[in-house]
Formats: sequence, C-alpha cells, structure tokens
Amino acid sequence: MRTRNCSLLTVAGALVLALMMVPSALAQCGLNKNYIKPAAWHPQLGSAHFMHAALFDDDDSDGPSIVGMWHAIFTAHTVNGTAIPPDSYPMIDNAFVVAHSDKTEIMESARPPQDGNFCLGVWEKTGGRSYFINHMPWLGNDTANAPSGIGNPTGGAQITERVTVSEDGKSYSGSFTLVAYNLDGSKAVTFTGVIAATRITTSTSFPSLL
Repeated sequence: MRTRNCSLLTVAGALVLALMMVPSALAQCGLNKNYIKPAAWHPQLGSAHFMHAALFDDDDSDGPSIVGMWHAIFTAHTVNGTAIPPDSYPMIDNAFVVAHSDKTEIMESARPPQDGNFCLGVWEKTGGRSYFINHMPWLGNDTANAPSGIGNPTGGAQITERVTVSEDGKSYSGSFTLVAYNLDGSKAVTFTGVIAATRITTSTSFPSLL
C-alpha cells in the first residue's frame, strides 16, 4: 500500500511540476470540471433535422463530415510520458472549434485572450468518417517586460488529433497529443489524452454546454 501511494504521489508531483513550469501550455486555461453535455437539436417536421451543408461537406457527400462548429473537451491521460491516475485525469482544454470546408480550422479555448486563446489548424480526411487535425497556437504572455500587461509570446505548441465523427454526425471522439515548446524550439511539456466533442447548431444554447 505504501509503495502504491508513493507511486501516485510521484505521478501527481510530475503533473504539478509540469503545470507550474508551463502554465500557458494548457490549451484551455479555464479548468471547468463539468462534463460535456449533448447539444440541443432543433426538430423540424416532427423529427430531428440537420442541414445537408453541416453534415456533408468535405471530400465526398456519402456520410457525416467534420465541417461545422463543435464543443470539444480535451482530457489528459499522460504528462511527459508518465501515466496520470484515472481518478485524476485533468481537463486541459474546453474549446469551441470550427472546421471549414477548405480544410482549415480555428479553435477558441477557455483561457485569457491576452495569453493566446486561439489556435489555427488544418485537417485532412483519413477514412470514411476519420480525420487528422494539426493545430498550432502561440502560448504565454511575457508580462515581465510589458508594463501594460500584454507582452510577447513565451512559447508555442502543436496539437495533433485523430478523430472519428459519429454515424449520426452529432459528435466526434478520438485522441490527441499536445506538445508545448519554448521559443528556442525545445520541448517544455507533452500531454496525450482523449477528445470528446458535440456539434453546435443554430438552436444550441450556451448553458447546455456547461
């Protein structure tokens, strides 16, 4: 029992140290502990109806597409290659994502805008409903050298995802890797984990996403 407790403390210590070293590496910065909830769907003609453009708008039109707006939750399972205990998995991003039909993408994370809360990316289709996404945000805010409180970036990051859209087009899920970098290109911290996202429509309310 003592050995197990020491192991858990070691993992927890590594996570805390990583977060202290690179506070802006977390692509969310607003650690909301609520779980993701389904988005509201607008019924038409007595049943749920989705616009064709929202679900079928990528390389072909024979299935659901990633094109559209999403609410995505990123949950870390490892930090710097060390497994995080299941009962301690941290949510490291709570974001709104828009995937465009031209294979570009933008993500707004729940973090202070002056620290860099937007991430730009590109996507490609890898299977019938599967996609690979590559994001690159600037991170950090060098306030020490900025009297106004808004300074230069202190680093950057790369977030890669492999996700699959559900058959009904209402959600997607998969895995991610987040690598935060210092300005000299050296790695600061690495997270891996899982993503869960729900599609946002014209009838989705903000409270339904909390």
